[in-house]
Amino acid sequence: MFPLFVLKLVGRVQAWKCGCNECDLQVEFCDLLMLEQVEMFNEQKTAQIAAFFLGKTQEKRMPHLKLTKLLYLADREAVRVLGLSMTGDHLVAMPYGPVLTKTLDLMRGSIESAPGGWDDLISGIENYEVSVRKKLNVHEMDKLSQAEIDVLESVWEQFGQMDQWEISEWTHRNCSEWENPQGSSWPISYYSVARAVGFDDESAIAIAERFDEQQYIDNFFSAL
Repeated sequence: MFPLFVLKLVGRVQAWKCGCNECDLQVEFCDLLMLEQVEMFNEQKTAQIAAFFLGKTQEKRMPHLKLTKLLYLADREAVRVLGLSMTGDHLVAMPYGPVLTKTLDLMRGSIESAPGGWDDLISGIENYEVSVRKKLNVHEMDKLSQAEIDVLESVWEQFGQMDQWEISEWTHRNCSEWENPQGSSWPISYYSVARAVGFDDESAIAIAERFDEQQYIDNFFSAL
């Protein structure tokens, strides 16, 4: 059964196709409701998170494998501290550990970057490294709250001095939501992340349902 917000979203799209004045009012009402409830994958915020970590290095660059691990661990820590994902990305288990799948696709150039998104701030992979195109200070990271920046500072303090192989090995040992995909990849649920970072079953279900709502919305719009 679809959750209530999906039924409302379907009603919104049907009302938009109708075109009458009464339905136009319904469109405006439901648009506001959706904006309050839903936050899908946020490319601009994810790019700012990447720029934050790259800006911490003297060279403003690092191995792309290390950056993928820092981004995953930042989202994982946000689940632990804030009870939510900062990026809204999908999680997958890969041989070198867990990753954010859409972010990895952007890093590899497998999907097109949106205007003002990843490619505006972060370079493509060259010699297995990425660099920041435009260094931002904290005040310019307008997609990030202070609580989220505090999460990033904590992650950098713990993992910033590790190389990519040390971080990868750390995720293998300490991220119980990750299982070796034996050369392939498979999804990691936000429920398993929430349980791994210490939430009880009821709270982990609520966190997972919040992300499932985001997926429903994402998939619905993709099908239009």
